[in-house]
Amino acid sequence: MTDAAFSPTFPLGQRTVKRLGYGAMQLAGPGVFGPPKDPQAALAVLREAVALGIDHIDTSDFYGPHVTNRLIREALHPYPDDLVIVTKVGARRPEDGSWVPAMSDAELRSAVHDNLRNLGLDTLDVVNLRMMGDVHGPQEGSLARPLTVLAELQQQGLIRHLGLSNVTPAQFAEAQGIAEIVCVQNMYNVAQRGDDAFIDDLARRGVAYVPFFPLGGFSPLQSSALSSVAASLEATPMQVALAWLLHRAPNILLIPGTSSVAHLRQNVAAAGLHLPEAALNELDRLGAEQPHA
Repeated sequence: MTDAAFSPTFPLGQRTVKRLGYGAMQLAGPGVFGPPKDPQAALAVLREAVALGIDHIDTSDFYGPHVTNRLIREALHPYPDDLVIVTKVGARRPEDGSWVPAMSDAELRSAVHDNLRNLGLDTLDVVNLRMMGDVHGPQEGSLARPLTVLAELQQQGLIRHLGLSNVTPAQFAEAQGIAEIVCVQNMYNVAQRGDDAFIDDLARRGVAYVPFFPLGGFSPLQSSALSSVAASLEATPMQVALAWLLHRAPNILLIPGTSSVAHLRQNVAAAGLHLPEAALNELDRLGAEQPHA
């Protein structure tokens, strides 16, 4: 891996976006359920994200549910012309806060309309079909029926572009026979590298890859190698983890989430962090040591 592959932008559908975006999931309450403890702080994070030049935000109407989309609308509507909002469907949140698949035709159509209403949009920029499977990885199975429903809504003008989340390469191939797929969102980070070959294949196809849990998710990355590289660069371990992803492949788009303006600024600074070849090699070994961590 070298800096030769590094570019600050990548296409997302018909738009070109900066590769470091923002994920809104953490703006909801504990467990991604209910309202935030401090709504004004959540609004401040969203406004600061746009002020810092972030031009794509990842969200879903099942965050809260409805919480993050309404916060995004309150903070940013009317939206900047260059802002791309990516949402996802395929789950619902009952009153107990659990995550339940919602893949019927009616549930998918309702979810798209909920996203439109709560975001205040006439058309959604990108809608990812989230295959529930296991929270830490996809499971095989056909996605033809739910994706066909979303493709019909796309033809009706309610969706511009379609993406996939938590899918296998075989499911991506099946999806490509139904509709154009502009992005894939799977779990991936410097220590959890199961999608290495998939990322490279998508790069050759010009398809964006968006890692969720880029910093380890609910169990943040802990590594002496990561800490050592960070100390040598006078950066935080999380900044190095984000920078590594940007160096990993040109089609990787990042959506690290935070409810803190200070952490948001640290994440944005990671886009300008140069990783020398020795650091890249050391971090690559971390992934080789923990391929399925």
